[in-house]
Amino acid sequence: MAAQNLRATFWAIDGVGLIVATALLAVRWFRTHNDCVAAGFLVFAIGESVMLTGTAGTLSASIPSFAAGTALWSASLLLVSLPRAMALWTRAVGVIAAILFGITALAIFWGSTTTPLSRPLPFFAYPFLVLTLIGWIVSVLKDREPETAAP
Repeated sequence: MAAQNLRATFWAIDGVGLIVATALLAVRWFRTHNDCVAAGFLVFAIGESVMLTGTAGTLSASIPSFAAGTALWSASLLLVSLPRAMALWTRAVGVIAAILFGITALAIFWGSTTTPLSRPLPFFAYPFLVLTLIGWIVSVLKDREPETAAP
């Protein structure tokens, strides 16, 4: 029981962090008039919000929210990755993650009892998601203007 509570706590922290980060990224990309990418980040935040609703339950109880969340992740990753707004490697791993999470969601919608920890999917989709998140971070850091010192 303690392990389940600890996992739920860490997943909640992770989920809230991803929601805040992708909401901020949506605003950033909206300001650059790249509406498709901005919408992708908003959809990601919504998908993560849906997943967060199942975090406090057992793995089997979280399956419906996980299915909906991975479907939204898949759509969001495509919205962010298909336009040429990010580096090619980031877009490529984003598309791979989108396909893998889309397959995961479809499997659950078709009756699979796939949980967030199931193998092979979604287990092998997470590294592609992490690489995509790293790509998003690199993109933001690369585009930052250097701060000028006050005179």
